[in-house]
Amino acid sequence: MDIKTIISQMTLEEKAGLCSGSDFWHTKAVERLGVPSIMLSDGPHGLRRQRKDSDIPNESIEAVCFPTGSAAACSFDRELFRTLGEAIGRECQAEDVQVILGPAVNMKRSPLCGRNFEYLSEDPCLAGELAASQIAGTESQGVGTSLKHFAANNQETRRMTVSAELDERTLREIYLAQFETAVKKGKPSTLMCSYNRINGVYSSENKRLLTDILRGEWGFDGLVMSDWGAVNRRPEGIAAGLDLEMPASNGVTDQEIVEAVKEGRLAESDLDVCVERVLWLVEKTMSARRPEASFDREADHQLARKLAAQCMVLLKNENNLLPLDGKKPVAFLGAFAKEPRFQGGGSSHINAWKVTSALEAAQGKYQVTYAQGYPTGKDEIDEALLAEAVETAKNAYAAVVFAGLPDSFESEGFDRSHMNMPRCHNALIEAVCRVQPNTVVVLHNGSPVEMPWLPQAPALLEAYLAGEASGGAVTDLLFGEENPSGRLAETFPKRLADTPSFLNFPGEPKKVEYREGIFIGYRYYDKKEMEVLFPFGYGLSYTQFQYSGMRVSRQKFTDQETVAVSLKVKNTGSRPGREVVQLYVESLPGPQKKMIRPVRELKGFEKVFLLPGEEKEVAFSLDSRAFACYSESLGGWFVESGDYVLTAAKSSREPVLCQTVTVQGTKALPCRFTMESSVEELMEHEKARQLLQELIFHSTTGMEGGNMGEGSEAMEEAMMREMPLRSFRSFGGVSTGQLQELLEKITK
Repeated sequence: MDIKTIISQMTLEEKAGLCSGSDFWHTKAVERLGVPSIMLSDGPHGLRRQRKDSDIPNESIEAVCFPTGSAAACSFDRELFRTLGEAIGRECQAEDVQVILGPAVNMKRSPLCGRNFEYLSEDPCLAGELAASQIAGTESQGVGTSLKHFAANNQETRRMTVSAELDERTLREIYLAQFETAVKKGKPSTLMCSYNRINGVYSSENKRLLTDILRGEWGFDGLVMSDWGAVNRRPEGIAAGLDLEMPASNGVTDQEIVEAVKEGRLAESDLDVCVERVLWLVEKTMSARRPEASFDREADHQLARKLAAQCMVLLKNENNLLPLDGKKPVAFLGAFAKEPRFQGGGSSHINAWKVTSALEAAQGKYQVTYAQGYPTGKDEIDEALLAEAVETAKNAYAAVVFAGLPDSFESEGFDRSHMNMPRCHNALIEAVCRVQPNTVVVLHNGSPVEMPWLPQAPALLEAYLAGEASGGAVTDLLFGEENPSGRLAETFPKRLADTPSFLNFPGEPKKVEYREGIFIGYRYYDKKEMEVLFPFGYGLSYTQFQYSGMRVSRQKFTDQETVAVSLKVKNTGSRPGREVVQLYVESLPGPQKKMIRPVRELKGFEKVFLLPGEEKEVAFSLDSRAFACYSESLGGWFVESGDYVLTAAKSSREPVLCQTVTVQGTKALPCRFTMESSVEELMEHEKARQLLQELIFHSTTGMEGGNMGEGSEAMEEAMMREMPLRSFRSFGGVSTGQLQELLEKITK
């Protein structure tokens, strides 16, 4: 396809039309020029393709539902995500789908967000790395991905109109960082803008995000599409870099583009750029099309079971209750044992090919009895069902209670108002714990819940929403066929009032203020030294692991250099197992450290499989970004000089091995200083710091001689740090011209 020639032959109307869908799922074709239509379909944990014989957009074919993002992220496993991406890509090829919409990497700002089941983590390092692997896997099959939702889409309440109000540092470090990693490492074909506004500007017409940052800074060279119905003003979107509007606009926005070009409000060259990107996507995906492709649903179902087992998190296991003895009678209690909740509601809902429940997987293999325990579809305590479950529990060696959140409690489209499970679920757990000391709780939920019964339950397995084969995976873990290796990708707080966004979620009618700043998730809880149910990165195993021999390649280095970190991990238990080694960076206080930082931040992770007695070396490489924070005044990322602690840990709160290193922050950044900039801000920059020395000495000399009381030297030093540059005119006779000359020297 000669894209330049095709564009030169297109009419203005054809160009405008190509920038929106032809229907709900397809781009427009330009038949006279040989431009075909391509199909886009929902993801990100399976294929939700519209049936070919149906006109209903959301009536989809049967496909395999893999673990949702909330579950899969707990694997902390890049290879698992690549395998997942490859499998979804194969299914897309078999069903003639050119672009799958996903993965979704928005941060879990609050556990109440209705779409958290689809998102990966509260940590941008983890979310970005895992998403990059899934993208690479899907793209390797010749299928495009659409990284979403760009950006700051962290709630369902008024998600189409609300303005996320946040400062530049918070935006960069928390809400853009995972997109940056996924774009640079995964190289998605497309990126999807979010519905919401960001600091007052709709994402769909936010040139700073879609062009300046995404393309200019990160080097993204793919297509940007809208979320379905996210376009506000289409001509402004074209100018901002929004290439494709989905779905069809029935010609309305096409005409708006044509009129804007004719009236001179939109440059046709800007439109041509968007058209070129649409044609590029069509050519890329159609040239990789495999008409003969097919996929084995049964094989993918078994793959989904294998992946799910590596995602679930063992949170509690008193007296090694798990794994259960498969030769003894076990009671499976709760409706979720027979009809599991394995995915969320909304645009990612897969028409699952086959659903395996835990009860089905266990029957015929283990001595399992079943009682429903609570009604389905309503939050009411049924005394008869409860009594039957209690009696069943009494007559077994152990009881497994399946509980969690039903569809009515969490879904795309609305946010939760609390963190409670249904009363009937809690009542069942509490009643069974009273009569059965060997009680295991299995939770099916897309986000954290409060657990008033936790002290009474000796064992807890967090299954999340782990796909259509989750029942088989749960059974494999309960009876020891698989060893739990999941780690929490988000903190489980004790109660809703403890959460960092509690006072600012979901915000006011027109805006939501991110007043917690960079302190979301474990960054907040650890800084506050707050007690939580389970910390970020936490998870248990049926075996034990020992860390030793932590080494760093250099103790002192500049921010232009990388540092290699390694350590040994040994399986000291009796079972094969997988360990997740987490590497955190902590900034120690120092004379050149001015920025408020979290206690420690995740900057690397590796999952390693070890046989009993086996030992392997795990290696990491850290560049300057591992030590950097974003400065709005400097207009970029910078590293504060000083000491940092590198910590190999089992969770954000379980450090095991540490090494202290010294980093010299030497990176030159563009200066954005004015007469309003304070001495403290100016001292962050090396060149400015050097030029200020003589000026500060001259000015403070003029302040000497007064009697300002005990401690006056410290007071004067503090006053100087806070002083804006313009105030030097009042101390020591420095002129405005001299100050302006100083600014010019700094910014050269």
